[in-house]
Amino acid sequence: MSRLTQAGIAEFIGTFTLVLLGAGAGSIVDKGSAGLIANALAHGMALVFIIYTWGWISGAHVNPAVTLAALLTGKVDVSKAICYWIAQFAGGAAAGYLLLYLLPEGSSLGQTIGSLTPVAGSTGDPVKLMVVEAVLTFFLVCAVFANGIAGKNGNVVGLAIAMVLVADILMGGPLTGASMNPARTFGPALAKMNFSYFHYYLIGPAIGAVVAGVMYNTLFLSDEKIELSRRP
Repeated sequence: MSRLTQAGIAEFIGTFTLVLLGAGAGSIVDKGSAGLIANALAHGMALVFIIYTWGWISGAHVNPAVTLAALLTGKVDVSKAICYWIAQFAGGAAAGYLLLYLLPEGSSLGQTIGSLTPVAGSTGDPVKLMVVEAVLTFFLVCAVFANGIAGKNGNVVGLAIAMVLVADILMGGPLTGASMNPARTFGPALAKMNFSYFHYYLIGPAIGAVVAGVMYNTLFLSDEKIELSRRP
């Protein structure tokens, strides 16, 4: 089996895990502060498991926005990026349909919807939604570049990235559902056949990821490459 195939399988399973456990918890827990904390922890703990289990195979992007940032900064090539995107959206879709099968009729399936999301009966605020998603994704992708790509925190890489995800959800969950991940939004949206808001969760995370990836790579990693090239 080729390394690219192995990486694609890892991305599929990793994204499936994140969406199933994260969206599943989001649809089951009670609303309110306790439910928000439980939802954030479910996503964070799932990501810790994913990074330590699949990170050595694929880098554990499990997020099309992360892969986009990696592509634009030369960390992955086009063929790998396309493979990852297919695997990520397929993993999200598989998780969404499994939740549709497992959960009671009428369940939200953990859709990434908050007070700013324009859905039936609510106009929301699409601009603010995309700003929130962009900023939250910016934080997440900075953590990925520092820990996953630059490898700055050794064995705590999983915790370092996952804790940013937890903090992002605690802040942004009530506003947007704190997706930061088009595949996370895609799975439940597909299962519910409700794509009325999906494009906002493509645009916001994409902007945040690109800004974070290009900034971090240009300002903080380029000098390291120069220093490494000077070493005997």
